[in-house]
Amino acid sequence: MPRPRSTSVEYLISQALAIEAEAAREAGALGFMARALVQATLPHRKTPGTEFVRRNGAYTLSMLSPSAVGLPYGSVPRLLLAWLCTEAVKTRSRELLLGDNLSGFMRHLDLVPTGGRWGTIGRLKEQTKRLFSTTISCVYEDKDRTALLGYRMADKASLWWAAKSPGQASLWESTVTLSEQFYKEVTDHPVPLDMRALKTLRRSPLALDLYAWLTYRMSYLKHDTEIPWAALAAQFGSNYGRLRAFKEALLAELRKVQEVYPEARVGAGDYGLLLRPSKPHIPKA
Repeated sequence: MPRPRSTSVEYLISQALAIEAEAAREAGALGFMARALVQATLPHRKTPGTEFVRRNGAYTLSMLSPSAVGLPYGSVPRLLLAWLCTEAVKTRSRELLLGDNLSGFMRHLDLVPTGGRWGTIGRLKEQTKRLFSTTISCVYEDKDRTALLGYRMADKASLWWAAKSPGQASLWESTVTLSEQFYKEVTDHPVPLDMRALKTLRRSPLALDLYAWLTYRMSYLKHDTEIPWAALAAQFGSNYGRLRAFKEALLAELRKVQEVYPEARVGAGDYGLLLRPSKPHIPKA
């Protein structure tokens, strides 16, 4: 059941004040995301077919999944990716331990285990399968050069999760082994994030994408930059029939992002989103 609007606003503000009061590093909430998946991102909603493409200027991100599995979409794989990337950076290991019970792992993602057709347990299991089955292709191409990179997220995964008894410990720990190429992308180019912000924005895939992108972009922005709405739609848009509908949705989610990242000086410009140099949400160590 959706959270009442007033409660949602109160929750967002309370979390924003908590984030502002204590730096991510001091709170033990420092997380990371792969740069390739910040510049262009996963589908927001269930997408027909097995191929999905997003573009950010000269950069193109393509995803291909087996027809029997489908593409990952929504907030759950984004939260899962943030956890995977954070663990990879912290442990400096391709093999990551997910624990011996489903409930314990779901707490890392701030998900409450619920069953049924629309429950979080089924969604997590389905989106995990979709994410680990997807092949990603990254292409950077301008008039002078072309660079290509392709990989899967994981070489293998062993998920010993009992959906009917999520709190019950299994005989073996669940593990995932990241592919060498994805692990290298994550550890060579990690984008620092505040995991508390991700958990606060977890109900909206677009808000999660905007937060990660603004955190990255503000880490190097040197002068005012206005990005056309059409370019942003190619980078973030999903299932929006009209550009105006996308613009309205983006500005609505941007307001949520600015609650947890108030230093971000960004808003609507004459023809697109206007970014002004701002304090990074995660200052350099």
